[in-house]
Amino acid sequence: MIADKLQQVRKRIAQACADAGRAPDAVALLAVSKTFGPQEVRAAYAAGQLAFGENYIQEAVDKITALADLPLQWHCIGPIQSNKTRLVAQHFDWVHSIDRQKIAQRLSDQCPAGRPALNVCIQVNIDGGPSKAGVPPEEALALARQVAALPGLRLRGIMTIPEPAPDFAAACAVHQRARALFDTIRQTGLPLDTLSMGMTGDLEAAVQSGSTLVRVGSAIFGAR
Repeated sequence: MIADKLQQVRKRIAQACADAGRAPDAVALLAVSKTFGPQEVRAAYAAGQLAFGENYIQEAVDKITALADLPLQWHCIGPIQSNKTRLVAQHFDWVHSIDRQKIAQRLSDQCPAGRPALNVCIQVNIDGGPSKAGVPPEEALALARQVAALPGLRLRGIMTIPEPAPDFAAACAVHQRARALFDTIRQTGLPLDTLSMGMTGDLEAAVQSGSTLVRVGSAIFGAR
């Protein structure tokens, strides 16, 4: 079942890319496996999925340990408390949710010696949602510059989780604001290559607006 659902999501992404006039491989798929166990991740891996996103640090570390025999790429996409930065630095390949310099500094300092730099994105509260984490758009460039200067991190892009939009046009409008901010930061000379936006409900609008990575959970693993 997971294999079938993965195929359906990949078809959605390919169709969205075609509709937007983009190459079919322009958008990567991150399978959000939070609250699902190693067995479901193994099923997704057997269907060709390598990158997985997790929100809850301790749950994720247990899962990563249980699946250490597989060549998976792990993305932290949830909020990070100061007392969890060491676990994140030790176990994850990517972090999408950096919204303050303190967390970035701790991640950089705690990256194990000999491991590649941690790939990171700045989380931006693009539409000012009151319940959403993320730096305000007007502060994103300053934080991006601080993060880019840290030796243990490799700044890759920005991530957004906007509030649900009433329709496709409204979703595109919000995502296009994120794309504009992404382009503005790139124009300052920071080498961003990742625009992490779009989930199960709005991936088509995100792809239309320039997303390079969509984070899909329920359409692959089922309702939580």
